[in-house]
Amino acid sequence: MVFIYDTSAIPQMPKPVNLIVATAQNRVIGRNGELPFDIPEDKAWFHEKTTGCVVVLGRICFESWPASLGGGRRPVVITRDKSLASARVPVAASVTDALAIAQTLPGEIMICGGQRIYEETLPLADRLYLTLVHAGVEGDTYFPEWRHLAWRETWQRESADANYRYTFSILERQRNS
Repeated sequence: MVFIYDTSAIPQMPKPVNLIVATAQNRVIGRNGELPFDIPEDKAWFHEKTTGCVVVLGRICFESWPASLGGGRRPVVITRDKSLASARVPVAASVTDALAIAQTLPGEIMICGGQRIYEETLPLADRLYLTLVHAGVEGDTYFPEWRHLAWRETWQRESADANYRYTFSILERQRNS
């Protein structure tokens, strides 16, 4: 006997919210609208992890990352500047609106910055793809403090280049049941 289940009546669970960031130990993520460090291995990690995803990001991040439209990525830009909107790039005036749009698009949701977007989404995050650069660097843009939240590290890899030591980690949010 074969059972056929009609899944259309099952309510869809919201997709998890993932954050991806490279941050220095002093939480610096930017300086003058650019990354404060140039780490090719981290850029490759970022591009690999965001390929095929819905990438939610602020206007400055979108404008400084031309590849946001490549690799099957679907950007959702948080801005009040409606002139950035196109058939391929929905814009939203708030994080809440951007996440609502992202839930309707195919692919995992990856929050890609900047500072204000990270501040608003960190409390909602289910997973954090973290590159921790083991240095203090000068900057004007920061990632919010995450270390006090209940994370469980599920993967880690140490690496280095000529300028920096850094750790790639995947952290999963521990939720109270």
